[in-house]
Amino acid sequence: MNFGLRILGAAARLFGPPSGDPTRQELSPFDRNVGDAGVAAALIALGAKLAKADGVVSRDEICAFKNVFQADPDGEEGIARFFNLAAQTTLGFEAYAKIVYKKYKRRSDILEDVLDGLFHIALADGIVTDEEMAFLETTGRVFKFNERTFSRIRIAHMGRASDDPYLILGIDEDVSDQELKKMYRRMASANHPDRLMARGLPKELQKLASHKMAMINKAYAEIVAQRKEQVLAQTGEN
Repeated sequence: MNFGLRILGAAARLFGPPSGDPTRQELSPFDRNVGDAGVAAALIALGAKLAKADGVVSRDEICAFKNVFQADPDGEEGIARFFNLAAQTTLGFEAYAKIVYKKYKRRSDILEDVLDGLFHIALADGIVTDEEMAFLETTGRVFKFNERTFSRIRIAHMGRASDDPYLILGIDEDVSDQELKKMYRRMASANHPDRLMARGLPKELQKLASHKMAMINKAYAEIVAQRKEQVLAQTGEN
């Protein structure tokens, strides 16, 4: 059975018959054991329901979804049908977030990758609406991310003020140069594409690694440059 058919099988178990009302047919994810196909289905459902969060599923959001969840040609039709079914309503998205959390609750790195993918979809049309941000924040809470961690992930995609570099790396401004370099190396190692493959990240999300690495590298370079300028300024004053 190919991936697309396994996804459709999971959809049948999680959503109920395609002809039914998905808002009424969805089952609790904890009523049964959810296998890998069910987890994949939950990931796709999250992406589809996020696209629906602002009321309209745009073409840009669909394209962003396809960028995140790349399927083999023979599975595209099945996943498209599954996406359309899930996108009928945002109801039930927390249940699917819980499926993903249950699978990866000991792998916060993978949960962060999932949230990265959802931000990518939310930003596809150039703006994250209040409804989409509420969806993302709720998903972050289901994943047990604290406010600081969620803020770091959010600004990695959306930016913030001049303290962005420190927030992206998840460090305080008063850390030593040694601690700065240590945290940078840790994050760069954790987000390297080869490392993502080794830790079992679904291939649909691996292509976001280059974007995240670029943000990490940029943040580190900005901090190093800022600190060099501060040293030069202090030397000039003396």
